[in-house]
Amino acid sequence: MIARRFADALGTAIAPVLDVCHNAVVPCPDCAPQRWLHRKGAAPSTAGIVVIPGSRGTLSYVVKPDPSRAEAGWSLAHGAGRKWRRGDVKERLQDRYRPDDLVRTPLGGRVICEDRELLYEEAPEAYKKIDAVVGDLVAAGLCTVVATLRPVLTYKTRSRR
Repeated sequence: MIARRFADALGTAIAPVLDVCHNAVVPCPDCAPQRWLHRKGAAPSTAGIVVIPGSRGTLSYVVKPDPSRAEAGWSLAHGAGRKWRRGDVKERLQDRYRPDDLVRTPLGGRVICEDRELLYEEAPEAYKKIDAVVGDLVAAGLCTVVATLRPVLTYKTRSRR
């Protein structure tokens, strides 16, 4: 829905390539009798190529999962994961960064976020190192890296006027 609205605002058409939910209850693959799998912050390894996002200041990874890995719950990490709690980030970073410092990323991307608290909460430092997370998944044989993506624009929220 977000991508469609963004494309509409740009006056262009899009075709979905990947639509993965990372919080869901789904039927368990290969389970008899039928059981259910609850994914919380995890991507399915049975739906083909998935993106494992880093933070707004790091690369994201496009990976090809191994769908046969039942011991991993037919799942992969959905992203880097938080290193710091949301409520702690601003206190940790406000002496190092002003809000205006956080609207550009280390990779040259732009951040649109008029909620100053959220701007801090989502700072790249608040997340684990995505290279290590993906490296562990690859080392465990759960996926192979297909490509990397560099964030150019991160859109969080505009103020309501």
